[in-house]
Amino acid sequence: METIFDILPYFLLMLIRLTSFFLIAPIFSMRGVPTQFKIGIAAFLAYVAVSTLPMGDTIPLDSSYLLLIMKELGTGLALGFTAALLLYAVQIAGAFIDFQMGFSMANVLDPQTGAQVPIMGHFKYMMALLFLLTANGHHLMLDGVMQSLRVFPVERLAITVKAEGIAQFMTGLFTDMFLIALQIALPIVGALFLVDIALGILAKTVPQLNIFAVGLPLKIFVGFIMVFLTLPVFFYILQILFEKILVSMAQLISLLGGT
Repeated sequence: METIFDILPYFLLMLIRLTSFFLIAPIFSMRGVPTQFKIGIAAFLAYVAVSTLPMGDTIPLDSSYLLLIMKELGTGLALGFTAALLLYAVQIAGAFIDFQMGFSMANVLDPQTGAQVPIMGHFKYMMALLFLLTANGHHLMLDGVMQSLRVFPVERLAITVKAEGIAQFMTGLFTDMFLIALQIALPIVGALFLVDIALGILAKTVPQLNIFAVGLPLKIFVGFIMVFLTLPVFFYILQILFEKILVSMAQLISLLGGT
């Protein structure tokens, strides 16, 4: 019969992985989510994992346990970073759009992170988070990190992943992030580019016209129209983005687990 001293080392390691995941993962890392809630949900999930997952031999509380703690901290942060990085593609797309609309200097303060973010990037990021909640994406992310406890157990200290595997994974992750950002921004940026061409032709045709006084309001107007016209496309790309987040988390878990 397992005693609390046998279970406690497993519970603490699972708690560390889940808590570190919540530090970076989308939605859970927001300042609006109370710290008590993050710790509470992490403790509850760790308790569920301890109760359902098979445990091996008793983990000794010696110097190797410190290495296990560091390993769990890194694993949780890596999973959260994977999910957050792909979602940042929305803010990158917003930065592209802001640059074309003339909003590149007009950043706003994100109350959740305390950082300066582009206006359209913040708008689209909030829309993405709302869509993520509507589609139960936060549940799927929790399912992914819980699956990591099964594929890559907390008691395993050795990491069998090779350096080239991690390099390929990170390269693919950054590539996907910028490709998704380009797909989100391309319709709006393309329309604004056509507006720039039209304004250039107009400036040559009517030299007396103050093109700067006309061009900036026109680009802002066209930009907002295109933002709302492309919302269906934006939500479709978000579906692909959320699927990519889950697939990337599964790939990282497989890499760490050596499967």
